[in-house]
Amino acid sequence: MKRLRSQGGFIEFQLSPSESLLFAAILSRYPCLPPAHQPLSKGRKLPDAAADQRLLDEALAEQRRENKQQLDLLLADPKRFREHGADWRLSLTPGDVEWLLQILNDIRVGSWVRQGSPEDPYQHLTKKTAVDLELMEMSGYFQMNLLAGLNASSLPGRPNQ
Repeated sequence: MKRLRSQGGFIEFQLSPSESLLFAAILSRYPCLPPAHQPLSKGRKLPDAAADQRLLDEALAEQRRENKQQLDLLLADPKRFREHGADWRLSLTPGDVEWLLQILNDIRVGSWVRQGSPEDPYQHLTKKTAVDLELMEMSGYFQMNLLAGLNASSLPGRPNQ
């Protein structure tokens, strides 16, 4: 995956055919974090902690549903994600990039949580944990490339390619 140019408020990325398949496959795993992974409070006693936690969980579930719908629309939009010769092109606004970084982070962290949150995920690699490790690593790969594209497009004095 490489950044091609910024034009008209969009940053364009080029993906190889295998990267485009992997990108879509990884994004299809969203959401990955367990629903109750984010506690409202880690130590403070709240007056109605159970009800407040339910409200938080419901709000996060709704946000994930909306994100999933938006993700499906983005990947199906031929103006945003399309074949271009032998490769694929992905056109994103800077806001889209930041949003995709959050989606990929959910997948990356969720994969790590499903492995049992190990300090070294390679230490106890099994067939079962290998899938999550691959999801974790490949999500990081796409995050790194999206960040590089976002940062390159915002550098002052850098010509758009």
